[in-house]
Amino acid sequence: MKMRFSVLAVVVFVTMAFAGGGSSARAQQASPPPMSFYTQLGGYDAIAAVTDDLIGRLVADPKLAKFFVGLNDAHKAILRQHFVEFLCAKTGGPCIYTGQDMKVAHAGLHITEDEWNAAIADFGQTEDKFSIPQPLRVQIADLFAQIKSDIVTGP
Repeated sequence: MKMRFSVLAVVVFVTMAFAGGGSSARAQQASPPPMSFYTQLGGYDAIAAVTDDLIGRLVADPKLAKFFVGLNDAHKAILRQHFVEFLCAKTGGPCIYTGQDMKVAHAGLHITEDEWNAAIADFGQTEDKFSIPQPLRVQIADLFAQIKSDIVTGP
């Protein structure tokens, strides 16, 4: 009789804990952790694909092509990797950005407001190509707005 009571007590306890009777089990199921911006964008591979598309657009843009003249393949690869690392790190991913800060990296280029707007338009086309949802586009725009003053230094 004592043994049957102990088994019954264990069965009732386990049933309550897993059927929602335990508050901690219910709390864990009720609110899954929010996905990071990095994860919402699709992670590293998606950021790399977006970067490749964007760089292709920037290089082909008549207003911006001058910034890529004279870069050899090794420098192009470094530029691409820095861009991927930057976006990955700034969106909460596991990357570490190893490039220069934006002000130093763009010093002497005298990038104008018009050139900045051309790059943003090119990025918009990349966002369209990859069907990036509007809420994520707003977050990306906020990210770029934070670095604009370090990049746009021309008349």
